Amino acid sequence: MMSSEFWLNDRQWSAIELLLPRNQPGARRVDDRRVISGIVQVLKVGCRWEDCPAVYGPSTTVYNRFNRWSRRGLWQRLFDALVTTDATDTQIIDSTTAKAHRSAGGGKGGLGAGDRSLARRPDDEDPRRRRLPRQTVAFEITPGLLGEVRVAGPLLAPMPVARLCIADTAYDSNGLRQFLSERGTQPVIPNNPTCKRFHPFDPDIYKQRNLIKRMFCRLKDWRRIATRYDKLAANFAAAIAIATIVLWWT
Repeated sequence: MMSSEFWLNDRQWSAIELLLPRNQPGARRVDDRRVISGIVQVLKVGCRWEDCPAVYGPSTTVYNRFNRWSRRGLWQRLFDALVTTDATDTQIIDSTTAKAHRSAGGGKGGLGAGDRSLARRPDDEDPRRRRLPRQTVAFEITPGLLGEVRVAGPLLAPMPVARLCIADTAYDSNGLRQFLSERGTQPVIPNNPTCKRFHPFDPDIYKQRNLIKRMFCRLKDWRRIATRYDKLAANFAAAIAIATIVLWWT
């Protein structure tokens, strides 16, 4: 085994093994642990699928497993099964952008082709991701020009009510503040200087926002997340789910 190769360790494998699908139609699957390790290897190093090291088996097998399970929503279900949420003291929400490689454009059928949401998207309209640390418990991919605050409510709604919610000035809206207050959550959001109304704000608590920035840095160590190569938004979301599972939930 080369030091640059990724392999699921015993703890990681035991966390996901029993959650994998059973009795699926088609040919009998080859070694799941080996193939999933190959998927993680490609996502981490950012190589083309056809360049996946032979030690993980045929590259077509590795890619087809990733793509088919992505299409069936299995990676997202695996993420949902492993994530645990409770009434934590603090939730932090933010967004980041992922630069789109030219190979991510030109999806068949153009902008109307189902979830091929990046078909010929300008570079300044890259998908954004919103997450809640310290362990990532929710994320969503949106067009880069969609206002961040418009996604905050739907993303936070299924989460347990927290005492505090930290966000930057992009989330300074009366609607979000009212939504949080009605849930019993205190917003820790700096006042946008363009707004006339002033809201109480604790700058010391707000310093905890660095946690989500550090989390983004860890995710973007995975090269296929830092740069989007996938035409399908579902495949890009699957890559994020896999990275999150490996980094924080196994």
